[in-house]
Amino acid sequence: MKNIIHFSHANGFPASTYRTIFAELSDDYDVRYIERIAHDPRFPVTQDWPHLVEQLIDDIGRTYEQPVWLVGHSLGGYLSLMAALKKPQWVRGVVMLDSPVVAGWRSSILRVSQFTGLDERLSPAAATRTRRTHWASRDEAWRHFHSKPAFARWDERMLSDYIEFGIPQVSHDGSRSLAFDRRIEYQIYRTLPHTLGARLARGAPVPVGFIGGTRSKEVRQVGLSATRRATGGHIEWIEGSHLFPMEKPIETARAVQRMLRELSERG
Repeated sequence: MKNIIHFSHANGFPASTYRTIFAELSDDYDVRYIERIAHDPRFPVTQDWPHLVEQLIDDIGRTYEQPVWLVGHSLGGYLSLMAALKKPQWVRGVVMLDSPVVAGWRSSILRVSQFTGLDERLSPAAATRTRRTHWASRDEAWRHFHSKPAFARWDERMLSDYIEFGIPQVSHDGSRSLAFDRRIEYQIYRTLPHTLGARLARGAPVPVGFIGGTRSKEVRQVGLSATRRATGGHIEWIEGSHLFPMEKPIETARAVQRMLRELSERG
């Protein structure tokens, strides 16, 4: 029987966007996921994301009989680590894809900026409020995103799946709309946890690894000192931005495989 990876997606990108990565992992792992985190009204978005963590824990508890690996990108990496802190007996280990831990003075700055609203100007939150939500056709959606510099760097398989599952067809005329509610995406950005570093002060209860993008603005903003402590040095880099899984899906899958082997030996 294959080991299970429960994957959690980044904010705004339904899990099926990552199908190219899942396919590469599928020879060795059974990959499962929640398609759209934060869209179940039982688990609303609030400060520090406690209900989103509960959504992940609820899914793990109902679905699996043995401990599983948790792998997540950005939002998903944080939720995976927080779920492991609450239910370590259900988790073999965690791999975070560009989810650097905010701690120390940076967490204090984050808390104040959220109170004052400054965080909205320093994150993608502001753009999210006015994000376009509708396209007349698949071709129009493809042209729209492919023309944007950030999306132009994506592997075309990943972009195709994002359009297929992140912007699904909604009517017989072929028009498409965002599957991820932009109001929820905005709320997630505005409620980024600032207490995670303190909760990791005594270390993580399960093996943790971090894979980051060499050009990640998020890593530069947050720093890596708390992440190094949490991972015990299990850190790897892939050339790319915060969205390196979309830019380098095959390399990402191979890095996840290497990291899981490392963490298995540590465990």
